[in-house]
Amino acid sequence: MVNELENLLSNNIKGMKRSAIREILKLTQRPEIISFAGGLPDPTLFPTEELAEVSSEVLKTEGALALQYGTTEGDALLRKLLVERYQKQGINIEEKNLIITTASQQGLDLTAKVFINPGDTIICGLPSYLGALSAFLSYGANLEGIELDQYGMRSDLLEEKVVELANKGIHPKFIYTIPDFQNPTGITMPEWRRLEIIAVAEKYNLIILEDCPYRDVRFEGAAQKTMLELDKSQRIIHLGTFSKVFVPGFRIGWAIASEEILDKIVVAKQATDLCTPAFVQRISARFIEKGLFDKNLSVIINAYKAKQQHFIKCLKEYMPSEVSWINPEGGLFIFLTLPEFIDTTELFQTAIEEKVAYVPGSTFYYNGEGRNTMRLNFSFMSLEKNEEGIKRLATAIKKEIAAKTK
Repeated sequence: MVNELENLLSNNIKGMKRSAIREILKLTQRPEIISFAGGLPDPTLFPTEELAEVSSEVLKTEGALALQYGTTEGDALLRKLLVERYQKQGINIEEKNLIITTASQQGLDLTAKVFINPGDTIICGLPSYLGALSAFLSYGANLEGIELDQYGMRSDLLEEKVVELANKGIHPKFIYTIPDFQNPTGITMPEWRRLEIIAVAEKYNLIILEDCPYRDVRFEGAAQKTMLELDKSQRIIHLGTFSKVFVPGFRIGWAIASEEILDKIVVAKQATDLCTPAFVQRISARFIEKGLFDKNLSVIINAYKAKQQHFIKCLKEYMPSEVSWINPEGGLFIFLTLPEFIDTTELFQTAIEEKVAYVPGSTFYYNGEGRNTMRLNFSFMSLEKNEEGIKRLATAIKKEIAAKTK
């Protein structure tokens, strides 16, 4: 055993913490627990039969290519098909603007690696996706949060914060945002708010990291233009992924940016994993090419829409009147707000006793706020288990409210 291991560790690893969500998932492996904790897709929707056929075909006809090392930038066919999908949306990019990553989490990590020095400042929404915050903190970033309203990150507070930091001699490295079905709140930014944030970024020479893992999972309303499309000054780094709309086990994501920025991300990826596995990239490419991806996406959207509608119906039926929530137009999550005197971290143990689990909202606040909130996932469980889980959670919440208001 190594003596005084702590003295040998890097400052980076000392600053890292285990993912609270992953640790919660460990606690909820008991079969009697109904878990709303993970952002897990429904495994019954994985296109296993079609994937078996495509995988076999790729092995038989392209095995030498698919089983070999690939380029850092990614499979040429997959990049071409992804670029074509963006071009159909009116987004003017070329293959030189897109790199395949090992899921969007790697895109977050590579962006942090490229831009963050210890002590640098990053601006994020308050609350924000835990995986992004962890990636930024692992490189020594200081986080500055901007409150959200019903339209997402408040652009007025963003500008105030940028000016405040400038007066202290601090220039943030980038703004991190999830404009579509934000994790954890489910809020979607309207186009006018996206333009306001881009205007602030242009005025103060800031980069925007636009994270879009849920964009294709829309149930209602009109799709908003991406910030990538709205931007005219090439300051957007756009991240996408197949994890929520195809199969998470393939770990396929991508980053889109200007050639200048993307070149640095390529260099960072070469030092990280050389390349994303070529086999799953080529399978994904052939799956898209055969029209199977869009066919399966329609199935996923319809299934999740039904789950979300039923979930909200059950919340209305079983939750006490003191609990409120946001009704998102898509995505995988519902964000609950409880009375301010309820701490959902403390409530968690009561919930486990009722055999139901969730993620306490404070997990998504780097500053410890949001203690009366929680995030619930509706995509993973069946309709029946979602309803039973909401009943159990409502029971736990009612018990906590009664105990606190004696």
